[in-house]
Amino acid sequence: MAVRGPSMSPTLRDGDVVLVRFGGRVRAGDIVLVRWLSRPEQLSVKRAARPAERGWWVLGDNDHGSTDSRSLGPADVLAVVRARLWPRPRRFRSRP
Repeated sequence: MAVRGPSMSPTLRDGDVVLVRFGGRVRAGDIVLVRWLSRPEQLSVKRAARPAERGWWVLGDNDHGSTDSRSLGPADVLAVVRARLWPRPRRFRSRP
């Protein structure tokens, strides 16, 4: 899947292509694909911060250019991002 927007910069940039794993175990620090409880039509790639009462609290890596749980509340995690495939291949592991 392709990343859109600057919210995960510098880790992921607009146009990066990532590999996701559906149904994987989520840990704080993982980069995840989410669906917003407040905007169910929108999918986003963010970093899992902590479990919430309903879903996960997720944040973008770009503090100045991210719409995330600070404004939208918790999100449902659909998948864990395992790797960036293009343009600079890289595997991802959980980050504290």
